[in-house]
Amino acid sequence: MAHDKDLQILEQAVCYQGFFRIDRFRLRHRLFSGGWSQPIVRELFERGHAAAVLPYDPDRDEIILIEQFRVGAMSAPGGPWLLEIVAGIIEDGEQADEVVKRESVEEAGCVVADLIPLYDYLVSPGGMTERVTLFCGRVDAARAGGIFGVAHEGEDIRVHVVAYDIALQYLRSGKINSASAIIALQWLALNRDQVRTQWMG
Repeated sequence: MAHDKDLQILEQAVCYQGFFRIDRFRLRHRLFSGGWSQPIVRELFERGHAAAVLPYDPDRDEIILIEQFRVGAMSAPGGPWLLEIVAGIIEDGEQADEVVKRESVEEAGCVVADLIPLYDYLVSPGGMTERVTLFCGRVDAARAGGIFGVAHEGEDIRVHVVAYDIALQYLRSGKINSASAIIALQWLALNRDQVRTQWMG
């Protein structure tokens, strides 16, 4: 049992261990009004932490998006093939910037030359531990495109090179509905002039 001045974990058990893990906690926490909550039981999805990058070519003013099947979107209105940005799980001993550089080559066939750190955000803290470390990365989109992915990981990824204005149209219309892509594109919309100045000299 773990103890903290504002949190007490009374019991912890592993409910499921597969590709991911689900733990069950019985816990109580401090109340804003003072004192302690009643013991509550919560399941927690332990997915690991991820890093993601928006590949952006400041010279061509183009963005690289990837499209792939996502099991969690099977019942989503637009279907399970999502437009996303490059991302990957941070393995033990890895740094987030290393992950996005590796995944950019594996998923999109592009080399990230520079990175700007954006945010480190919680995906769904009501029931998951996952955090995403988000970057914008400078790439050369001139020869980008094609089909990529690591076969033994079941990846089948199509690369799209999209003009900045078109990407924003996708964002406004809801064609892009992946959280990391939405956050990164909104950041770029607010900071594009500074990014182009920084990367284009």
